Amino acid sequence: MEIKINALHFDATEKLEAYIEKKVSKLGKHIEGADHIEVQLKVVKPQTANNKEAILVLPAMGTTLRTDKTCDTFEEAIDHCVDAMKVQIEKFKDKRRGE
Repeated sequence: MEIKINALHFDATEKLEAYIEKKVSKLGKHIEGADHIEVQLKVVKPQTANNKEAILVLPAMGTTLRTDKTCDTFEEAIDHCVDAMKVQIEKFKDKRRGE
């Protein structure tokens, strides 16, 4: 699965990009037909707590799953986004099975 990382108004470090790729790549085994996922990172309000926002967008199987979280660090936001995306994927798969 291809992972597109887009850092808005700042340059993401290689360490942060490696962390994102490691965590987000695990989503590929939960859903079939997903060839890429987009990760957007941005600083919401500089100099305040909980100002790092991460957004995951996963187009797959005729729909687009999206989750976004705002936390103190990008790593924490990515962890929460990945957990939320796993829940969305499971709900989506259950819904498709029921059709």
